[in-house]
Amino acid sequence: MIVHSNVGGPGQMLRHKARTQLAASIDVEWSKNYKVKNGNRPFCYSVVWAELPRQRTPIDLGSIRWGFTSVYLDDDTERPDLIELAATDLTSVLGEADYVTGHQLCSDLAVLAANTRTVPRAILQAQQAWRDRRTDRKVIDTRFDAGHLLAGQSRRLVDVCTELHLDVTQPELARKSMTALHREWLAVGDQEARERVSVLNLRHSLSTALVALRAVGLGTWTGQLNVNRMLANDLHSTFDWIETPTFQQLL
Repeated sequence: MIVHSNVGGPGQMLRHKARTQLAASIDVEWSKNYKVKNGNRPFCYSVVWAELPRQRTPIDLGSIRWGFTSVYLDDDTERPDLIELAATDLTSVLGEADYVTGHQLCSDLAVLAANTRTVPRAILQAQQAWRDRRTDRKVIDTRFDAGHLLAGQSRRLVDVCTELHLDVTQPELARKSMTALHREWLAVGDQEARERVSVLNLRHSLSTALVALRAVGLGTWTGQLNVNRMLANDLHSTFDWIETPTFQQLL
């Protein structure tokens, strides 16, 4: 299993200061096979933690402190371990975060649950928290709960971000799909292909956190916010892909 983290790994969280609160954003990537029941297979996930001051006025989200855990399997035999690590992270997220977010989080949780014989308790709890989000307000799903910010009809994450002036340009997918990149990692151990997917996955988690925090009025940004610059600031020593000319030209 390949784990990258600046918070200590699965189950760990961003150590935040007094009089602050935490938001956690989760995103899972999976290979898709809609011809087979429960044929989608998770292979990568990330959790992003964001620190926010406890104050009444919205903050500038472009300057928040954030941390991450990114997990990617070495081969398909490690899928049960990946699901267990995701459950470990979900335990911390549900127990420690003031806000939990994802983009169509229900689908991410369903794919994790469908790929294990005994569904970990944390995944079941997360699914219940998603169902209860209209009343307890802890979970924010940006596919369904950010509509009041939007004029367009599309609820794809990239379209939501574009409408809200978040620059989430995805150079990872310029020539190949995520499925093709993952296949290259499994077949020939192409490290750049794997890193492209990991960074893409982290972009999803971070941009989802930004949209969610804006949706509940905790923060905003002025003009266009470059999410790739935020990624580069914190991931440049973790993924070689960040240092390539292709990525650097986005900054």
